[in-house]
Amino acid sequence: MNRRVKLIPRYKDLKSFPNGFLHLTLLTASEYRSLMKIMIFIVDEFYEDSGSPNFIKNNKITEVYLKWNKMYLLSRKENYEESDVTLLQESINEWTKLFIELFKEHSKSELQFPKLHSWVFHICSSIREFGAINGYTTETYESLHKDYVKKPYKLTNKKEIEKQIMKIIRRKAIITESFSKEIPKTPITLKYSKKLYEFCIQNAEIYIQTRMNDPDLEKEMKLGFEKFLECLDAYLDFYDRKLSEHEEIDMIFHIYGGVTLKFGSIMRATNKFHKKPIFSNIAVEMNADEIFEYTSDNGVCFAQVLLITEIIMNYEEPMHLALVQWYDFTSSVNPYLYECPLLEKTNIFNLIEIEAINDIIHIIPRFIDNNEFLVNKFLF
Repeated sequence: MNRRVKLIPRYKDLKSFPNGFLHLTLLTASEYRSLMKIMIFIVDEFYEDSGSPNFIKNNKITEVYLKWNKMYLLSRKENYEESDVTLLQESINEWTKLFIELFKEHSKSELQFPKLHSWVFHICSSIREFGAINGYTTETYESLHKDYVKKPYKLTNKKEIEKQIMKIIRRKAIITESFSKEIPKTPITLKYSKKLYEFCIQNAEIYIQTRMNDPDLEKEMKLGFEKFLECLDAYLDFYDRKLSEHEEIDMIFHIYGGVTLKFGSIMRATNKFHKKPIFSNIAVEMNADEIFEYTSDNGVCFAQVLLITEIIMNYEEPMHLALVQWYDFTSSVNPYLYECPLLEKTNIFNLIEIEAINDIIHIIPRFIDNNEFLVNKFLF
């Protein structure tokens, strides 16, 4: 299990566990939430079934995590209609029934937990009376204590502590209020991070071959370089141009390690980010006239970024492109597993415009197959 946790790809706002988690004697709330977002993928086909008494089958473990995630997502709503509360109660009942069935025999108290009882029998009636539970759970009070006591306390000089804390909180409230009046977020210009490589069209083949022979280069970036000229030719051909037509003019290629997308997400394709390789997975919304040509998840297709490039040519606007390897559904009959898209990598590569990218997504490899992947839909 530790090995699987270590191999989970990094993702924004998701705590990683490079050394596993079984050695941790106490999990913080943040670590626990991060684990719940990935546990269903960790226990996927984790062990073989046995016929011994009271043995819990692996598919039942994944099922109980799936029901938990669905129930938890429903419980996080900000506003509830009566139909939402009814749906939440049904979800709670389904999860509880399976949870008790699986673990009652393994509990000394037979799962006689006050919190479990309160959750099953009282949470929905509390929502009807008081509204969304996010306003009064212990999780909320823990956050309030951290944000309004612990953090301000660390900023004081330990003299007249209460007065200093009140000043810090008041100052924070003023700043928060001023920021809330800002103009709504608008798309920003593309902002590149560290430039990794630079070469021109005249020496492109030699330069690319040199890079591909570099033993320190990750396989994703090597594959990107291998497909670069082929994809560039196809991209220019789409615009009625030929790569050979540009050999006599200046065409400079900048390869970057990352770029900030139009709404603030950072896309990366680099050998070393905090000492580890990272090649972002992305969602691309298909045009209405293309949507029937591809198997998609509600009109969205998925790809992995291998290279991020800016192409500069004389007398033309720079081109901002990403070289991607596309995913496809493993099956058109059963395209989802655990209600997440079940994908495989294809041998289709393209240069696409960076502005066409919708968002960065979290894709996790299945540990039982080298070419099966699941899109994480549980980033609550």
